[in-house]
Amino acid sequence: MAYDNLENVKAEARDGLLRVTIDRPKVLNALNAKTIDELFAVFREARNDDAVRAVIVTGSGEKAFVAGADINELAQKNPVSGKEASERGQEVFGFIERFPKVVIAAINGFALGGGCELALACHIRIASENARIGLPEVTLGIIPGYGGTQRMARLLGKGKALELICTGDFVNAADAERIGLVNKVVPADQLLAACEEMAKKIVSRGPLAVRAAIEAVIVGSDMPLEEGQLLEATLFGLLCASDDTKEGMRAFLEKRPANFQNR
Repeated sequence: MAYDNLENVKAEARDGLLRVTIDRPKVLNALNAKTIDELFAVFREARNDDAVRAVIVTGSGEKAFVAGADINELAQKNPVSGKEASERGQEVFGFIERFPKVVIAAINGFALGGGCELALACHIRIASENARIGLPEVTLGIIPGYGGTQRMARLLGKGKALELICTGDFVNAADAERIGLVNKVVPADQLLAACEEMAKKIVSRGPLAVRAAIEAVIVGSDMPLEEGQLLEATLFGLLCASDDTKEGMRAFLEKRPANFQNR
């Protein structure tokens, strides 16, 4: 895997899991343009790597997942370059959201601004007890630009999303779990183990079914209900023709673990 020459993003594959680490601890893993580009490169490579079955995204160090955008870089934007930067971030995070293998955010501290938006683009979010999550862009006189206004509203509803976005307030891990912003909260020293445990459970399921489930939920959520149900039925029908579905049914009837082959 061609990950060795990256400066701000580290990637390590083992046992079907790819751990992607934003590695700029001196600036609390803030996202600059180079980091966004490297993140995109990692996910493009991993999409076509059959050895990668799931991805865990986290931040370097103990303080931050990603504490936001690089303000020094952001302060130089004009209307044209600002729109371009927003569209680039949306492109990369949209790619992550539509990634055909499950992506789990291991939120190990501050996940603010672009960091919160990155976590929102992941399919599942697990946070350490010391996590702080929010979209504080209005305190800088701007708004979230990497899809945060859209994903938070879809996840939490318009009212709660507007409260968090317009106040710029952070939520702690317990409150994030209560409102559905994260799936689960665990002690800091158990965070990566908890993410790996969930990832391995998902990896043990039918890979074609997991891929179809991600597509049905992510793509279908942006469709009217009837169109979403048509997508679900189409994917259901396609899976019925797969070897993995036949194997899964046989294994159930024979009371044994399924041996899925991703076909």
